[in-house]
Amino acid sequence: MLKRDDRVKKEGAGWFLRGMRDGLPIALGYFAVAFALGINAMRAEMTAFQAALMSFLNVTSAGEAAGIALLGVGTTYVELAFTQLVINMRYLLMSCSLSQKIAPETSMLHRFLIGYGVTDEIFGISMAVEGRLRPAYSYGAIAVAVPGWTLGTLLGALLGNALPARAVSALSVALYAMFLAIILPPARKSRVIAGVVVISMAAGAGLHYLVKGLSWSWFTDGFQIIFLTVAIAAVAALLFPVKETQEKEEVSENGE
Repeated sequence: MLKRDDRVKKEGAGWFLRGMRDGLPIALGYFAVAFALGINAMRAEMTAFQAALMSFLNVTSAGEAAGIALLGVGTTYVELAFTQLVINMRYLLMSCSLSQKIAPETSMLHRFLIGYGVTDEIFGISMAVEGRLRPAYSYGAIAVAVPGWTLGTLLGALLGNALPARAVSALSVALYAMFLAIILPPARKSRVIAGVVVISMAAGAGLHYLVKGLSWSWFTDGFQIIFLTVAIAAVAALLFPVKETQEKEEVSENGE
């Protein structure tokens, strides 16, 4: 039993370090983007502590940016809560997808902790993991990504306008480069994924300008993302279904 426990701990440590390794580029990108976010928080008359706590608890770039903008104009709590619900609704889809990738016996506590760190980028690297997703991997990615996001917001709020406007604008581009680094490798391996990526980009741009032309203010960017994600994923799943494969479980020394 001791040997088995030692092996489980060793494997868990390996997955944690792997998560940290894959999460390090995300942490660097988060730091750059969050720095600009911290500056905006300061302009909205938030303290550095409030800005850092907001980033630590939320970990959402679009949601925090929208929240800061609404706080700056003195919005109500109801409007703020509804806006966050719409903008962050995509994380529900990501969490549902990740729930199919982790082992069924994973405890509810682990599921909640993994859910805390579900972001676009962490979701991307998690789905790229072959086989089952280990909680330790998610913890490793979260352990570096969240501090990078929080520290970037804190320093941005403290330093204020110390950096030139061009430097702040350049920092915000880092996250888009990271998105490309997540999307391109699987797209190069699969024509289906590459096609879905191209169609998604074209459909996203087309829908954005269509909604703008029709003046559908209620159909916000958050709703557009949800609609396109569900629609395109459903069509791709119907046209190009992935065959389920049985994963080989490791046989323990005692034969269990």
